[in-house]
Amino acid sequence: MSLKEDWSAATYLRFEDERTRPSADLLARVPVEAPARVVDLGCGPGNSTELLVRRFPNAEVMGLDSSPDMLAAARKRLPDVAFVEADLATWSPERAPDVVFANAVLQWLPDHEALFPRLMRSVAPGGALAVQMPDNLAEPSHAVMREVARDGRWAERLAGAAASRTQILAGEAYFDLLAPFCSSVDIWRTTYLHPLDGTKAIGEWLKATGLRPFLDPLDADERKDFLALYTERLGAFYPERATGKALLRFPRLFVAATRR
Repeated sequence: MSLKEDWSAATYLRFEDERTRPSADLLARVPVEAPARVVDLGCGPGNSTELLVRRFPNAEVMGLDSSPDMLAAARKRLPDVAFVEADLATWSPERAPDVVFANAVLQWLPDHEALFPRLMRSVAPGGALAVQMPDNLAEPSHAVMREVARDGRWAERLAGAAASRTQILAGEAYFDLLAPFCSSVDIWRTTYLHPLDGTKAIGEWLKATGLRPFLDPLDADERKDFLALYTERLGAFYPERATGKALLRFPRLFVAATRR
């Protein structure tokens, strides 16, 4: 992924509890009890890394990310953990880790047919590759992004915005990619319903992730206009419930595979 501006840890962490829940759900299914080395790919501000440190207190845990701002927040959060700036598309470990954990990051990388076998081969025998990826490109939250991007004011500049994120494969495809290297492959899909404070809150959530390719090419005034139009159109799909909350549907695909 190549985006014009650095990722914002502060924006990402506005919904820390909701963003960390899938990490915890994924970690609960990692079938390794006492790993020596654990790598958190796309560690962000360290919220997922913190879960790994708690689960594996005797392991050498390392966090990798391409964002200096995310890494600065992670180092502040976990000063005793090594956090390294790296290009995840080309990363290769010096020593095979026992757990490679990738929460909500691989959807930004292309060519999963080559990526997933490469990552699986990087894991030590008996170790695990654990992956969680948003599977929400067909949801209204993302369909409306693409619709607003076609507005004539910025249509030319945003023509390629939707292509910055990879359309992930079906669960069966990931099974076929990983099974030749594995003693077990566990794949499941969960749809979360996050109660948020209306469509403006949905826009704030997505400013830190899915909306970035659409907002980064715009100037400050255009970003305000894009967000206003986006949140207005979301209202048709995310009505206010009896409690005053809007429910953001968020499907995610999970993979926990053990290397043979």
